Amino acid sequence: MTGRPGSGVRVSRRRALGLLGLGTAAVTVGAAGWATLGTTGTTGTPRPSSGLPTGEPLAAPTELVSSRGRLAVDLDVAPGASLGGHPASAWGYNGTSPGPTLRVRPGDEIAVRLRNGLDRPTNLHAHGLRVSPQGNSDNPFIHIAPGEAFDYRIAVPDGHPAGTFWYHPHAHGHAADQLFAGLAGALVVDAAGEPPVSQDRVLLITDTTLDTGGPAAATPATRMVGRQGELLLLNGQHQPVVHAAAGELLRWRLINATTSRTLTLHLDAHPVTRIALDGITLPAATTGDTVRLAPGNRTDVLVRPDRPGTFPLTATTELRHAMGMMGGPTAGGQTEVLARLATDGAARPPSPLPTFPAGPAPDAGATSGARRLAFTMGMSGGMGSDGQGMSFGFDGRAFDPRRTDQAVALGAVEEWTVTNPTPTAHPFHLHAWPFEVLADSAGTPTTDTLQDVVLVPAGGWVRLRIPFTANPGRSVYHCHILDHEDAGMMATIAVG
Repeated sequence: MTGRPGSGVRVSRRRALGLLGLGTAAVTVGAAGWATLGTTGTTGTPRPSSGLPTGEPLAAPTELVSSRGRLAVDLDVAPGASLGGHPASAWGYNGTSPGPTLRVRPGDEIAVRLRNGLDRPTNLHAHGLRVSPQGNSDNPFIHIAPGEAFDYRIAVPDGHPAGTFWYHPHAHGHAADQLFAGLAGALVVDAAGEPPVSQDRVLLITDTTLDTGGPAAATPATRMVGRQGELLLLNGQHQPVVHAAAGELLRWRLINATTSRTLTLHLDAHPVTRIALDGITLPAATTGDTVRLAPGNRTDVLVRPDRPGTFPLTATTELRHAMGMMGGPTAGGQTEVLARLATDGAARPPSPLPTFPAGPAPDAGATSGARRLAFTMGMSGGMGSDGQGMSFGFDGRAFDPRRTDQAVALGAVEEWTVTNPTPTAHPFHLHAWPFEVLADSAGTPTTDTLQDVVLVPAGGWVRLRIPFTANPGRSVYHCHILDHEDAGMMATIAVG
């Protein structure tokens, strides 16, 4: 199938900007900011063709909004999707990457018919939603075969918090390839009573590397460390421009939908005020120069530009070692321009920011149990392997969907210590049941709210408090470096 990872010839970062992959190519960047892919004729003169532009106005993905308590949508998964409205060899939902933004309210039903146009299984994970993991809801054990369709029915509880969530594939063994290829979209739960803003924008961050025939295949080394794309994109665009007037209040819903990057974001000459983490409004807003997002994390920030000019929004990828002193590969360490904020109008003096209603407090019930889990990563041995000499898992065992690794009583409030003896940090994600971070080995300040992804330091630990007070059923927890999850760093949990 066209667009299959591993097809074609690997191209460099500059050629990857062309995206179309039409024969042998040369890339130039024109005055208008286009990265142009041109095939070379017998005279050696490039023949330009369309590519992915740099510096276009930030585009908003199509929004699909619920009505009368229901959002009914068809999502077609297929290769050949556009990026930022331009033809590309990405994969997408309904022909675009990212897919449409789904906007619902507490109490709504999300009815999705997912059609699989790929040559491998896929499914749908509503990342961060506090919904049932059973049946045709947010069930990670469903695999939709090529050419087949499946009807999801996800009931959003009446008391579900408003916030920023997202969706992506979660078919074990295929999740990293499919996210890396472009399969991701935002999911927003709206609620009344929030202060108005001038702009409310989804900013979904992905990365990819494109071969001439589609997304590039991972190598054993990149799977070991977690692959990192040559193109870092925002809403499927390369370094887009966010336009605003001085004095406007901007709400940015930032989603780290990369396959493995932990990102530190910085907006030049402007503080950012964080008001939510992982879809939950914080008890108190915090203002600073940077925000840090592990893979899967989201944060909502407020920005009020106070002067005219153009200001880069940069993303620094944290350096990550796969095998430490064993000489394995490393990734990250670079800073890239993600977008630019362009403002006009007269300079404005600073003005107070509005107060958003505080999110729900963590469950205050008595702790009824404690558990200790450990990431496992090493050379192939007794547990499952990725087939390339590396073993990944929890507590010395690779993922087995037939096995129940943790059985928890419905209504329990448990304290989990997740340890990480490996030489690389791992983002820990638990489906369906968000947790409060009580402490970690790095002394990271706590947020006093619930979240669903936390970065566990290399050689360190985090301590979590998890209320299992709703949503009985069976689901998973895993590393959100999805190459690691696909290779076995995932386990099952049954609540009931």
